[in-house]
Amino acid sequence: MRFNLPFRKAATTLNHEGAVAYTLTPQLELYAAVATTALSDQFYEKADTRLRRLRELVARNDPEFVARLAVYAREQLYLRTVPLVLTVELARQHRGDSLVSRLVARVVQRADEITELLAYYAQANEREGVKTLNRLSKQVQKGLAHSFNRFDGYQLAKYDRAGQVRLRDALFLVHPTARNSEQQALFDQLVQGTLPTPYTWETELSALGQQAFASAEERTAAFRATWETLIGSGKLGYMALLRNLRNILEAGVSAGAVERVCATLSNEQAVSRAKQLPFRFLAAYREVLALQSGYVPLVLEALETAIAHSVVNLRGFAADTRVVVACDVSGSMQQPVSARSKVLLYDVGLVLGMLLQGRCGHVVTGMFGDTWKRISLPRGRTLQNVQEFYRREGEVGYSTNGHLVIQDLLQRREVVDKVMIFTDCQLWNSTNDGGTLAQAWIDYRRTVAPRARLYLFDLAGHGSAPLEVREGHGVALIAGWSDKVFDVLQALENGNSALSEIEKIDLSI
Repeated sequence: MRFNLPFRKAATTLNHEGAVAYTLTPQLELYAAVATTALSDQFYEKADTRLRRLRELVARNDPEFVARLAVYAREQLYLRTVPLVLTVELARQHRGDSLVSRLVARVVQRADEITELLAYYAQANEREGVKTLNRLSKQVQKGLAHSFNRFDGYQLAKYDRAGQVRLRDALFLVHPTARNSEQQALFDQLVQGTLPTPYTWETELSALGQQAFASAEERTAAFRATWETLIGSGKLGYMALLRNLRNILEAGVSAGAVERVCATLSNEQAVSRAKQLPFRFLAAYREVLALQSGYVPLVLEALETAIAHSVVNLRGFAADTRVVVACDVSGSMQQPVSARSKVLLYDVGLVLGMLLQGRCGHVVTGMFGDTWKRISLPRGRTLQNVQEFYRREGEVGYSTNGHLVIQDLLQRREVVDKVMIFTDCQLWNSTNDGGTLAQAWIDYRRTVAPRARLYLFDLAGHGSAPLEVREGHGVALIAGWSDKVFDVLQALENGNSALSEIEKIDLSI
């Protein structure tokens, strides 16, 4: 299937603020919904509403496109839940070949994803309880059997967690054939509940937390010693380090331990292997920033180095390419990316915007709400710059007057090559003067910069855009929270569509 087809004129609709917007093609709408989905309630859309929309979009799209998108979401965007949803929904729609079994084997990459997929399968097919899963799709069963064969005893024990479906239940449902006698012994242990408890930092700290101590000082000393042992062992994974920086510093570990932590955080190879979403570094940065430890500056510096490494392959533009980076800081953007996260859509836009700023030679950056304000900040300090934007966000108010970004360029008669807007795409004009982003962009290209291009970085995936996404209009849409949005940007620069990265996915196992 080819995705880079001539555009048809988009139909108009209304966005969640009641402003005129433009519909997306089914492929583009599904891509945007998937790339921005945490399946938790959002400002404009409840989780159940998003889930229903995903199901409808799967039915409207080509099965191979859905499969490629699911693999892209799992392997390139590092998402876990939504690829499982796409896989189950595709299994409900598609029959006749091995597409679903191959897809299951690709998206299930952790042992707990076996049980997550089965739990959603039961929900999607309106079944309750493990026993109702005995009529499992043969292709889903085949794919899960392949997945079971990947996991060793450590992985099976680590992810054998309580839930409506246990790994033991899954084993009985799927009936995988063991590769050898050693694996059969592991399967037998899983059934009997006798897999050895794996050594992880979580089990180590959990065991320590259950001990009784004579005093608070004794307890602190015990945790300090345990953290130092974990850090020295090399068994503390990269994400565990990011998430536990506060705990490590508050435990009062030694200077040597802090130096080892910083060396790991800032190691380019470690960053590359960890595949962390950029906003994870911001979450860690803010946790550390709030501490009183004398090691805070050292750790903050390591985090700045780490996020720079995370986008080392991000291609910027030539020094004379004139770029505008505009970040939406409206009220609807101040929504957590997931139920358990302190990071907001607003933060994601700022992080991605500042990463892009760091790769451009000629760049204007700013934020918009009621008004549009240019803010000049030095390159090379991504997280520090995000904090500066965060500190000043109240200066522009909380509406979504994105058209002011382009009107400002019009009034200045300022020629730029590219305008990058990081937003949830729910733009509206709170001034009631009739101005829209769509009209401002038409006027700007007609009278000031005919070759300018506008890139909408959609961070919410609500299914519409504030102007027609059409190459002839110099408008493109990119969706997602990870640094992979810049790969899509590069594809667009090379004349491809926003979906060309997905089209490259090989579905073999």
